[in-house]
Amino acid sequence: MSVSAIIAAAGSGERFGAGYPKALIQLGDRTLLQHAINALAPVVDQIIIAAPTGFEQQISELVGDGITVVSGGATRSASVRNALAHVASDFVLVHDAARALATTDLAERIIATLRSGSSAVVPGLLEVDTVKSIDDKGRVAATLDRSTLRRIQTPQGFSTQVLRDAHASGAEATDDAALIELLGGTVIVIDGEDRALKITTPADLDSALSFLGFNRSFRTGVGTDAHAFGEGRTLWLAGLHWPDDVGVEGHSDGDVAAHAICDALFAATGLGDLGSNFGTNRPEYADASGSMLLQETLALVTDAGYAISNVTVQIIGNKPKIGSRRAEAIEALSKALGGAPVSVSATTTDGMGLTGEGKGIAAVASALVYKR
Repeated sequence: MSVSAIIAAAGSGERFGAGYPKALIQLGDRTLLQHAINALAPVVDQIIIAAPTGFEQQISELVGDGITVVSGGATRSASVRNALAHVASDFVLVHDAARALATTDLAERIIATLRSGSSAVVPGLLEVDTVKSIDDKGRVAATLDRSTLRRIQTPQGFSTQVLRDAHASGAEATDDAALIELLGGTVIVIDGEDRALKITTPADLDSALSFLGFNRSFRTGVGTDAHAFGEGRTLWLAGLHWPDDVGVEGHSDGDVAAHAICDALFAATGLGDLGSNFGTNRPEYADASGSMLLQETLALVTDAGYAISNVTVQIIGNKPKIGSRRAEAIEALSKALGGAPVSVSATTTDGMGLTGEGKGIAAVASALVYKR
């Protein structure tokens, strides 16, 4: 017995604040609508999309041949009725594009229940919160027995004729099962899925991303660098030229602040360290500027799927004096890192060691990154 699927995708996305239809919002590597299609396509014979008025052609081009696109209505029920006119199967699944991560397995379980003799099947989750009904003054009227409550999801499955009969009245409802209930029909509830959440706000999108492995799990790294001063060398530090100060020895320009940041980013992302990426065995990086190395590091971090949350660097030495150029240093380092937030501080070691004795300069950096 054949199965069609209707995907209700005519929502404006106003609550999301995207400025375009919600079904076209990107979730990971594809739109909400494409996620929904990919889940249903393996188990249905026909897919019909109720699109926002004015976006029919754009959605047709997005989904390609073999999928019917119709104009949605002013309400969800009107959109489903428009699509239902094109259904040519014994059973029909009605799905919301906003529940983009509902799985193929869920659709299969709904279809199996239909084929076993049910005419209306919906997925639902147990209610775990205490639920109270209230009157028009906000006073509690009753506390409901949550063991009898379910949070209903989509896709919902129906005998095509039963759904047509339910929609024939032109009534409105927040889901199609409610129309069946109005006619006294029986609706079966099966177990739903946590990942079939409805994506309505940016916070919902973050939750959905977690199911795809993009849940902004943060990672940190620490990096250090130190160089001795060398006569005849030009000093570059924190992406800036310091013309009145002696520079430091090094394979590249010796920018200890930039190098420490690179090492911190490599440590946070597990991409090695400064030496393994830009070491003396890489002649192309001889005399490379700190800004260039930061840009190269950003590219490597980005290619590995990470984004920078923020970076801090502390410069250690008697000179140069950082305070007067701190804002410039922050701007230069942030620019090299694609606009990432950067903090810059400075300290001395009270006459101790390489930096305290005025023989060189060092830096310690930390980086916070997350998986995109």
